[in-house]
Amino acid sequence: MCELMNSIEGENTVAVRDILLLGNEKLYKVCREISEEEIGRVKQVAQDLHDTMMDFRQKYGFGRAIAAPQIDEPFRVIYMNFGENVMLFVNPRLEFTRDDKFEMWDDCMSYPGLEVKLSRYKRCTVYYKDTEWNDCVLEASGDMSELIQHEYDHLDGILAVQRAIDKQSFRINKEKAGCF
Repeated sequence: MCELMNSIEGENTVAVRDILLLGNEKLYKVCREISEEEIGRVKQVAQDLHDTMMDFRQKYGFGRAIAAPQIDEPFRVIYMNFGENVMLFVNPRLEFTRDDKFEMWDDCMSYPGLEVKLSRYKRCTVYYKDTEWNDCVLEASGDMSELIQHEYDHLDGILAVQRAIDKQSFRINKEKAGCF
């Protein structure tokens, strides 16, 4: 049975990794699936994703999810943390059953402060494995759907800047940039 992760298990050491930044060629590579034999590696990657995102949140004040390729791990793994709700998606696969979309301003930990206007599906279904290698399904809508799509794009080597509606769909958010 698939459940939310209650905590990240592991040693008490913090493993904050560098987040790859816009322009790094590794961000544009398609990630490979994890095999069942590699599930132990996934748990360490999940710990590193957690530690890195918490460090980023402390520095910049935002961050709800992160994908493995953002910390230079070429695996199909997404980590989300909403305080009480922590989720890990291993080998996720997205499906869209409706064509309803909405426009929004998107940001990313790989380019803090830059926002891009794009279009996302209002709803999606994500099929994935958990850390016990169970098959799981999540129906998502609204903000959760948008976030899953954003992180899933990272697994396919796609950044939100590549999905911009047009050439004028970029802006700087000084509060999130941390350098202005």
